Amino acid sequence: MTNQNVVVSDPKSAIGMAIAVSVSNSSFFSPAVPKPPTVPGGYITISLKKLETGGAGGAGRVGAWVDSMRASSPTRIKSTPSLSDTEALSAWMLHHPSALRTFEQITNASKGKQIVMFLDYDGTLSPIVEDPDQAFMSKEMRAAVKDVARYFPTAIVSGRCRDKVYRFVKLSELYYAGSHGMDIKGPAKGRKYKKGNQSLLCQPASEFLPMIDEVYKALLEKTKSTPGAKVENNKFCLSVHFRCVDEQRWTALAEQVRLVLNQYPKLRLTQGRKVLEIRPTIKWDKGNALEFLLESLGYANSNDVFPIYIGDDRTDEDAFKVLRNRGQGFGIIVSKFPRETSASYSLQEPTEVMNFLRLLVEWKRRSLQDNILTRH
Repeated sequence: MTNQNVVVSDPKSAIGMAIAVSVSNSSFFSPAVPKPPTVPGGYITISLKKLETGGAGGAGRVGAWVDSMRASSPTRIKSTPSLSDTEALSAWMLHHPSALRTFEQITNASKGKQIVMFLDYDGTLSPIVEDPDQAFMSKEMRAAVKDVARYFPTAIVSGRCRDKVYRFVKLSELYYAGSHGMDIKGPAKGRKYKKGNQSLLCQPASEFLPMIDEVYKALLEKTKSTPGAKVENNKFCLSVHFRCVDEQRWTALAEQVRLVLNQYPKLRLTQGRKVLEIRPTIKWDKGNALEFLLESLGYANSNDVFPIYIGDDRTDEDAFKVLRNRGQGFGIIVSKFPRETSASYSLQEPTEVMNFLRLLVEWKRRSLQDNILTRH
């Protein structure tokens, strides 16, 4: 058995409570199962064994991987959608309607329950940009998130390093789950949603830190010959961005990453929107982070909670699936294109996310005012 430590600390008493979460060795190091990319913007889990070269067969496998990179990261977006594209989007939105147009339907379902907000960062609160270090959120978006946090427990759940996401958002009253949920911290002060003044900390992959740092340095060295490639250290996971890499160099970049990761079977590789994500093989993702935070807030087995998760990436699907399985709350996918998703509703871009958050705040304020008038 392998123990993952989840520590909840109380700064007043300096008492730490360790909760051991046991995971069997068989699941802890289980090989990743490859999933074919079916829609733009998706990600696949890639088995490193299938990337081993050696002969024409190996080269063919790497070529197939590069094909999947192209399929999930389209380089050109049509300026004018075709009739078939429009029809496909309309059909898709019948199953995933706009969260703005169906706002009343969402709030009616949440009546009498505590809404808890979960928000991805890149592509949700900020636009996707060429340089990931420049993915700043607007002042208007920050104000909208701050207002939401006044009325509902709110968490940012991102693949980014938790500290980096905090530097982007700059709101101390939020919960932050970085590294795809493998690094979670609660508000240091002003926590009105839980008794006491605790700052919770969950780091289920802490034993992988030396390995992640080692691989980060190796990838920096290996990929420096590829113009535009950027390796980002997200503490408990790594991102190899190829958004600025010429498409003809993707094969070389894939081979460079393979050569490094071939030496680390305890790490797995997934593919996102022009990014390769490298993380530990433990069974922990954004869905687990959502469940951990709900439990920390006292809603583990409660019928009085209504989680809303908004995200744009395939890694957010783990959280969407948790909500569907719980039968509580809704997932909202941020996408301009039809895609396979477990989310119930959709928004097209960060601007719509901001409008949805503003509507939610206005609805809550009116509800509170109506309650005051009713009492008098």
